[in-house]
Amino acid sequence: MTEIRQLKLPENLCAAAEQKFAPRFSNLEELLTFVLKDLLEDSAARLDEAEQKIVEERLRELGYI
Repeated sequence: MTEIRQLKLPENLCAAAEQKFAPRFSNLEELLTFVLKDLLEDSAARLDEAEQKIVEERLRELGYI
């Protein structure tokens, strides 16, 4: 099982997020888990794009593109 950590966040921020995203997420933990996972995946995608640009540049230098 994954260990759980406790965080301290401003009450007004939590209440606003719970109110705004209540139709989509059942609680604040679910919302924050989704957001953090999404941010991590976005970072990985940006690395993939950067790697692709490097490969394309090398292929151009070699005359393949």
